[in-house]
Amino acid sequence: MKNHIQTLRQERKWSQANLADKLGVSRQTVNALERGRYDPSLPLAFKIARLFDLAIEEIFLNDPDKADAP
Repeated sequence: MKNHIQTLRQERKWSQANLADKLGVSRQTVNALERGRYDPSLPLAFKIARLFDLAIEEIFLNDPDKADAP
């Protein structure tokens, strides 16, 4: 799933570690999210949206190529 997490984080001048602390996850999780290698759970997606004060749809973009993957 594509997302704008890296851009949003950089706009606030937060490191991956800072964001991880705010979300209660590891820095590696933030890195995987930013690279699109990990899709967050629904509770984590809501937590990210609340932190950035945006709707989930403004952060996460559906990747149609992945939707049909087995």
